[in-house]
Amino acid sequence: MIEDGTPIRTQSATPAGRAASRAVALVTAFAIASAGVVPAAAPAHAQDQALRGLPVIRDTEIEQLLREYAQPILKAAGLAKQNVRVVVISNRAFNAFVMDGRHIFINAGALFDAKTPNEIIGVFAHETGHLAGGHLARLREQLATAQTASIIAMMASIGAMVAGARSGGSSGIGNAGAAAVMAPQSAIMRSLLAYIRTQEDQADHAGVKFLTATGQSPRGMVELFKRLSNESLFNSRFIDPYMQTHPLPADRVAALETMGKTSPYWDRKDSAELQLRHDMMRAKLSGFLEPPDTVARRYPLGDHSLPARYALAISAYRHSDLHKAIAQIDGLIAAQPGNPFFQELKGQALLEGGRPAEAIAPLRRAVQLAHGAPLIDIMLAQALIATNNKAVAEEAVALLRSAINREPEAPEAYSQLAMAYGRKGDLANADLAAAQAAFTRGDVKTARQLATRAKTRLPIGSPAWVRADDIVNVKPTNARN
Repeated sequence: MIEDGTPIRTQSATPAGRAASRAVALVTAFAIASAGVVPAAAPAHAQDQALRGLPVIRDTEIEQLLREYAQPILKAAGLAKQNVRVVVISNRAFNAFVMDGRHIFINAGALFDAKTPNEIIGVFAHETGHLAGGHLARLREQLATAQTASIIAMMASIGAMVAGARSGGSSGIGNAGAAAVMAPQSAIMRSLLAYIRTQEDQADHAGVKFLTATGQSPRGMVELFKRLSNESLFNSRFIDPYMQTHPLPADRVAALETMGKTSPYWDRKDSAELQLRHDMMRAKLSGFLEPPDTVARRYPLGDHSLPARYALAISAYRHSDLHKAIAQIDGLIAAQPGNPFFQELKGQALLEGGRPAEAIAPLRRAVQLAHGAPLIDIMLAQALIATNNKAVAEEAVALLRSAINREPEAPEAYSQLAMAYGRKGDLANADLAAAQAAFTRGDVKTARQLATRAKTRLPIGSPAWVRADDIVNVKPTNARN
């Protein structure tokens, strides 16, 4: 959901445009770690440090499906109890990566490009291979070693340059000295990249193993890599294979195919039901993130499938005619009355269309059908608050408190809670909720100011006062201050 309230929310950025080129290799932590961006542990109730600054998409339907894709793989890898979360990034490039041991990041572009559930499950299997292999910790060790070796090599090269200057004069020492400094640096970088390529190969092997252990086919991973390999063939033809963080596509696909065909599940296909859910996810992303003409080309007029109708209904309410969109959404609800996400979509369209009172009924139905989906609870509370009716403020507070118990790092929930308390005239708890919203966004300075004011309005020693005091006394390390 986008922060302005649409069912797909991005946290901190608008949807990225289509990338000029697509990354074929699945990126590990290398690019992030080598740039010095190693996420710190987040304080209690603070927005996850690993997610700050990323254009993260939040949507219940998509998250539920991806969680179902990932959980069997994580269980086979022995990581089921580590609460690894799948995070969707609003970026059209094909990519997936891990960087902190607690998240698997995947670009919306990968979900667009993966034609079957098995292809995305294969991506998750590969990334889980990095997590299970402890590659992140080992990579950081290698980076530290490489940094130390780089400094030593540079100092030795400079020492040699100085000694040469003293004994033989300075003629030509500028170019020769630069070469002397760069040569060991290049060798160290090649050694590091070779190590990372080894990790990628290990992750491929582990991915095939996890897929086989869960009775799933490795074919999707192979076919996806093969398709992307063909698209990038020209770009990779002239690349030095030793300067790549991953094996070259042709080599990688050949090795994967050889491994994959040994699986007894090579020919196993996704169920029709799962394929439909996958197609609905891709349609939803298209409707929200692509311009109307692109959606129309992807789903032409002759396509009357449920995914096509879903994408076109979303696109209609986002970009053109709310009345027409509601009629299309009602058609979806008639086709699947028990689908909570069609009810959610109707409520969202009405809420964004300035009709919050009408949004309440479909959102209540969505809450009932979804059985405890905090993002939908937050949306219903938002509609209740938007009616400016004090009579429903308490219901909004209850919904938001329940949602926060399950989503303690959701700034929007705290912001809505502050407004709900304001409707009730409870300024102390409104200040505290606003402070928590700022804190989860990483704005510690504002959070401390609001919490300080809340403390003056709350009974000293009460649970709410203690929460406010905790915020006042937090140190603004790793946060905006």
